[in-house]
Amino acid sequence: MLQTTVFSPSPGALQLNHNHNRRIFSWGRGSVGVNSSTSNTWRQSLFVSAKPVLEDGVLSVNGKEVLTKVPENVVVTPLTNSSAFVGATSETATSRHVFKLGVIRDVRLLSLFRFKLWWMIPRVGNMGSDIPVETQMLLLQAKEGPDFDALKEATPYILFLPVPEGEFRSSLQGNSSNELEFCVESGDPAIVTSQSPKAVFVNCGNHPFDLLKESMKILEKHFGTFSLRESKQMPGMLDWFGWCTWDAFYQGVNPQGIREGLKSLSQGGTPAKFLIIDDGWQDTSNEFQIEGEPFVEGSQFGGRLNSIQENNKFRRTTNKEAESETPSGLKEFVSEIKGNFGLKYVYVWHALLGYWGGLLPNAFGTKKYNPKLRYPVQSPGNLANMRDLAMDCMEKYGVGAIDPAKVYQFYDDLHAYLVSQDVDGVKVDVQNILETISTGLGGRVSLTRQFQQALEKSIATHFQDNSIICCMGQSTDSIYHSKKSAITRASDDYYPENPTTQTLHVAAVAFNSIFLGEVVVPDWDMFYSRHDAAEFHAAARAVGGCGVYVSDKPGQHDFEILKRLVLPDGSILRARYPGRPSRDCLFVDPVMDGKSLLKIWNLNKCNGVVGIFNCQGAGKWPCVENIVEVKVSAAEQSGQVSPADIEYFEEVSGKHWTGDCAVYSFTKGCLSRLPKDKSFDVTLKLLQCDVFTVSPIKVYKQEIEFAAIGLLNMYNSGGAVEAIDCFGDESICEIHIKGRGGAGSFGAYSSLKPKACSVNSIDEEEFEFRGEDNLLTVTIPPRTSCWNIILCY
Repeated sequence: MLQTTVFSPSPGALQLNHNHNRRIFSWGRGSVGVNSSTSNTWRQSLFVSAKPVLEDGVLSVNGKEVLTKVPENVVVTPLTNSSAFVGATSETATSRHVFKLGVIRDVRLLSLFRFKLWWMIPRVGNMGSDIPVETQMLLLQAKEGPDFDALKEATPYILFLPVPEGEFRSSLQGNSSNELEFCVESGDPAIVTSQSPKAVFVNCGNHPFDLLKESMKILEKHFGTFSLRESKQMPGMLDWFGWCTWDAFYQGVNPQGIREGLKSLSQGGTPAKFLIIDDGWQDTSNEFQIEGEPFVEGSQFGGRLNSIQENNKFRRTTNKEAESETPSGLKEFVSEIKGNFGLKYVYVWHALLGYWGGLLPNAFGTKKYNPKLRYPVQSPGNLANMRDLAMDCMEKYGVGAIDPAKVYQFYDDLHAYLVSQDVDGVKVDVQNILETISTGLGGRVSLTRQFQQALEKSIATHFQDNSIICCMGQSTDSIYHSKKSAITRASDDYYPENPTTQTLHVAAVAFNSIFLGEVVVPDWDMFYSRHDAAEFHAAARAVGGCGVYVSDKPGQHDFEILKRLVLPDGSILRARYPGRPSRDCLFVDPVMDGKSLLKIWNLNKCNGVVGIFNCQGAGKWPCVENIVEVKVSAAEQSGQVSPADIEYFEEVSGKHWTGDCAVYSFTKGCLSRLPKDKSFDVTLKLLQCDVFTVSPIKVYKQEIEFAAIGLLNMYNSGGAVEAIDCFGDESICEIHIKGRGGAGSFGAYSSLKPKACSVNSIDEEEFEFRGEDNLLTVTIPPRTSCWNIILCY
């Protein structure tokens, strides 16, 4: 008989009663807002910044209704002066509950929800019925006036984050009655509860990105189970151009193909310094693929791991192979390609359970980890959205699940072996599988915690650079247990053969980064540089603040595009933060509303950058059966770009700023001067994009107004600028610009034409000054990795 575990609420949580005395508790800034008759829980109030009120079942913010018809079993527990937990109670104990929180109407909302077991996408709407099942982040604004155009900058944003509570994981969803609901589930029928008082974290503020950041800081401190991105060690591969073998070879990856791919990239002038040897290198077997019989789609997910070593493609097994291109082993091969191609980092792929189908039970190389064949069971929430071939096949074939008591030993053995083979890190895939096999193993939250801790401990023990890329792990089970892992894939796969997913990929990563970017550096996945959407993907990664790697087939490269991303030494110009949608894009659908362009903002050390993309008309989101698709009637879409689209611009504007910005269009090669709060029009065709470098114009020596743009031949031009200083006296002014990246053209806005210019102490370097737009350009000599430009006025 299974033992039943029952969880009860904390003693501080109190059930919401709707009385007729109209007791109102306003939660204002600087006040705790707790009724004197209760110690640490109150009814009828949630937020701080906008002094919301919950009265007689109506939650209001600034006098605007957000939730109505709040049920009597709802519980509110204060956390800080600006946040609270919301939950509910039931008369029945079970392993899964769906509770109602109240009705949502007349708002602007953004949901990030899991449309597959592994992946999130965004959904925007105006009412509760627009909130999909498996929502993991909900951001909304209450309507300010008779229409949504009346929204003001001061209108507060309200954030709902479903969080783990004990052994239960929570998610949000709406129903046809426009009620917001939350679902809590343990993943194990034996682990039950009747009460979930702290299932949803709620906060409110006037700045959406500050709201996310501060909320995650509160939760980090409260739970202690995860860490924020800014506190984590960043793997070195993030700043170098990479190549992944997946879309080049799929599971047919082999040493000679890798050699050819690295060689062609190097010969073209964009050497890969980072390599991922993806699925196809491991020692596996598959009883569902029989030689001589037709291939069955999905049978590849039935493969299981025989041992932690490489397969025969990467290891000679007979003396007859001595003259072949097969290396003696993985170590010889990794050492060879590092030496021949200057690779700094070689990562290899493995699944969280070793392989797609886990470990092969009773195999000589795996039996010490006590693998047991388990058949995954998905939650009703996952089944309500989109089916996934990999998951369906794993349900059919089963997975050889590692004994949780042996999981650290498995990772320790595997990673120790890889380090002995000169491998520098790992990409760990299929991470969300744990929630489907948690029955009898303590439930999904506990099992995820156990595996995540073992994995991160092994990474820290064996790899010196926090060298892990997490993948297929976008559930909150994983996110809220990411203590050390610093990189996580932020979207479904890049599908080069599917033209309808190209724009979805870019939009999904940008929106998902609003949430994921507080915990990790979002990974944008690989792409083809020779493809109809290649520039679209390349520009997105240039503003994404992410690693940049392609998966080109050997010899199939577009070096014109690659050289806009990759410097001659193989490094990249990575922006400082996760690229996220601009504030005016948060509640629009850039894929399916037929009119909106997507803007993604970021900052460099000395300037900002905005990418703008036309995602309309190429495809549609999954799980949109109830959404009316707006047909794109125009071949072009128009929008506006402003320096104000870049958040936290004060970090780079500094003192001596005039309030104006120099804005450089990569596509048009033109420079404009614009006040920070002004905008300009942009028109783009389908799959077109542009990248605008926005640099603060500062006053030097009272009369010279100057703004460095950067390397004009790079998408993220401003990423090349490291520092700007001014020296001189009343008679002379020298502006010094330090940067990196050679064989390009440096550009800047200058109100006056300099008298002289030097580059790396070489005087009298030629420069050009375009008087009509004040564009100053200086040529950076080839084979120059770093440079110091001195402009004399």
